[in-house]
Amino acid sequence: MREALEGSQAIARAVTLCKPDVVAAYPITPQTHIVENLSELVAEGDLHTEFVSVESEFSAASVVLGAAAAGARAYTASASQGVLLMAEVLFNIAGLRIPLVMTVANRAVSGPLSIWNDHADSMAVRDSGWIQLHCVSNQEAVDTTIQAFRIAQETDLPVMVCMDGFILTHVMEPIDLPEQSEVDAWLPPFVFDRALDPSDPKSLGMMVTPDYFPEIRHAHHAAMEKALPVIEATDRDWEASFGRACGGLLTVEGDAGARVGILAMGSTVGTLRAGMAEPGAAPARLITLRAFRPFPAKALRDAARGLDHLIVIDRAISPGAGGVVGLEVAAALAGHPDMPRLHNHALGLGGRDIPETIYADLIAAIEDTDAPGFSVFDADLSKLAPEDR
Repeated sequence: MREALEGSQAIARAVTLCKPDVVAAYPITPQTHIVENLSELVAEGDLHTEFVSVESEFSAASVVLGAAAAGARAYTASASQGVLLMAEVLFNIAGLRIPLVMTVANRAVSGPLSIWNDHADSMAVRDSGWIQLHCVSNQEAVDTTIQAFRIAQETDLPVMVCMDGFILTHVMEPIDLPEQSEVDAWLPPFVFDRALDPSDPKSLGMMVTPDYFPEIRHAHHAAMEKALPVIEATDRDWEASFGRACGGLLTVEGDAGARVGILAMGSTVGTLRAGMAEPGAAPARLITLRAFRPFPAKALRDAARGLDHLIVIDRAISPGAGGVVGLEVAAALAGHPDMPRLHNHALGLGGRDIPETIYADLIAAIEDTDAPGFSVFDADLSKLAPEDR
């Protein structure tokens, strides 16, 4: 059924279609509307779940860890400082290979305080071992949320669905929501083979000595690598059932013969598409990265082949190193022949508006041979003291 819904409301409806047994939540801007809508759905009798209102994000993550470990389909959501407060538990969830789903309404991380969008929060826990999928639109966020429950169950890995705060969470958009019967047919009942059961006592998460710890970490890494084809296959099956896809690991559009490529994640892709469609716009190949973890290095190399230049856009930085995605792309392309020259730029940090003209500006900047390998592209350096430029 197609309806005009706010992004957060649409996510709550998508989660409801997946019939979670436990939802634990603590509100934080711009995630709050998701859990508010979930609580309303519970109160109205449309969502039958154990809705646990907790005292912090740390508690929310702990509750869903315990619930999923006991064999329940579980869900939570957070943003920014909340994700950081969860960090210890997020590492535990992934390290124990607990399958559950979390929405991150991406928001900048303090300091200074900012409530607006960038990707600093999910990037801060990129090494926790969660699958991370980024969404361009609210329709993609809805579809990816439902897919995430299946991916988590098939891989025994937690899945983080990342959607840009405010830009998506608070925007009305026509959304095609599947019928409950369709989701019931597509999403298998939740089964966790290692579930804790009082009738069959076992332990989960015990201390591991150095005799076994490296092997466990290797197994986790191997599971993430094996998740790559699962993500692709799940999206193909979704398209076969519902007639639309979310892009698998990444998508390529634009001029296939272009010598310039632009890689981006999240809602920035929509702005770039608008700029690329402007009359007289320079040709380019637009690469949309959907899976940030596991990182699709081979698929990226295939997408970049034939390019002379690849512009990589970041919505978060690693101070002293550069753009986070830019560093990942550089590592993936290093040592392989016929790979393009990289131009890494951060844009829209702390929610700064990204206009359609950025498409032309980014391509024009390639001509500056003296430009640094990384820049905060839209920073007005005149606002800074000379020693900070």
